[in-house]
Amino acid sequence: MGEGLIAALIIRPATDDDWRGLWPIIEAVVRAGETYAYPIDMTEAAARALWTPPPPGGTLVAIEDGRVLGAAKIVPNQQGNGAHVANGSFMVAPEARGRGVARRLGETALAVARDAGFRSMQFNAVVETNAHAVALWRALGFDIIGTTPEAFDHPTHGLVGLHIMYRRL
Repeated sequence: MGEGLIAALIIRPATDDDWRGLWPIIEAVVRAGETYAYPIDMTEAAARALWTPPPPGGTLVAIEDGRVLGAAKIVPNQQGNGAHVANGSFMVAPEARGRGVARRLGETALAVARDAGFRSMQFNAVVETNAHAVALWRALGFDIIGTTPEAFDHPTHGLVGLHIMYRRL
């Protein structure tokens, strides 16, 4: 990894074989308890159910040299009359952060969602202390349309807000 990561990075739909590389990323993020409102003791089976959704949802993986560095999950935010709004979730391996992986995943996820017929994308719970994610999503055209105060119990910062972020596609 290192220099040239962006050029060598491949973003593609996840396959069953990618799970071996994806689970350690999800596990590290979930166990840290800083960015997702998932149970810290989430099981691999529960994570797999969340991160391998059936159509019309799907998961993208960021691959470099055969190694999974991150993932983006795209699903309808709601059912029925709300299904035209996509919801996205993103995770990057701790050792790959700061190298543009999340940006590439975000750009690709927006294009995939648009091509799938979604009209917009909404993030329901971006932890307000996750400054890198908030800055990235703003740079990719998302607005904070609301914040639920004290909705997330951060292990270091205590009770912090969860942003709802939105962007038309």
